[in-house]
Amino acid sequence: MDIKILDFEGPLDLLLHLIKENKMDIFDIPMEQITNQYLSYLHALKVIDLEKSSIYLPLASELMEIKARMLLPKKEESMEENEEDPREELVKRLLEYEAYKEITKTLKEKEELRKQIYTKIPSSLTSYMEEEVTMEGDSTLDDLVEAFQKFLKRKEEEKPLQTKVTLKEITVSSRRLEIASILKKKKKVKFIELFHQYSKPYIVATFLAILEMARESYLTITQDHLFDEIIIEEAK
Repeated sequence: MDIKILDFEGPLDLLLHLIKENKMDIFDIPMEQITNQYLSYLHALKVIDLEKSSIYLPLASELMEIKARMLLPKKEESMEENEEDPREELVKRLLEYEAYKEITKTLKEKEELRKQIYTKIPSSLTSYMEEEVTMEGDSTLDDLVEAFQKFLKRKEEEKPLQTKVTLKEITVSSRRLEIASILKKKKKVKFIELFHQYSKPYIVATFLAILEMARESYLTITQDHLFDEIIIEEAK
């Protein structure tokens, strides 16, 4: 069998590969066959990299010992159920290593997926609080920010904000389109009615969309009297 040198992470990785390549039963490993193949790989590796081949030597010695023990004559009473199989400990280690490899593979897949998700560090909202963002009535932009903060606090007390990362991207531009559509139909809505979801990305994107649209005169923000509901209206 042709084995590519240096393709394996270590002795158990090589042994597991040989077992799967030859479609062997991991619970009933043919020790003579597997030992011969392992030694063949080790011999080829020595020719290329003597230092690296030393890593594989302890397991080679173990395989030969198990092979020798299995070749010893067996007594009739050795057929009893409580007889220990010389391969038992090796099989256990192979199963543990196989499970470790599967977990590692899953984690690597998650890592690659995570690389496709980009986050943004917390930033100041000062740039959105320009004089162009005006509010009508007995109110100021500070009242809008304060209303937003109270809204967040109330939702946090009612139910924890969603923190699960999803693949659906929520952007300021997408929320602007949705808010514009709502105002086309209803003409005016209460500030808090624009927050249909309670995930952090959704709430932040909605608030920034409202500020941008107000600054660009796509909508107006009114509050008739102090502590009244803040109303969002389509700009006339």
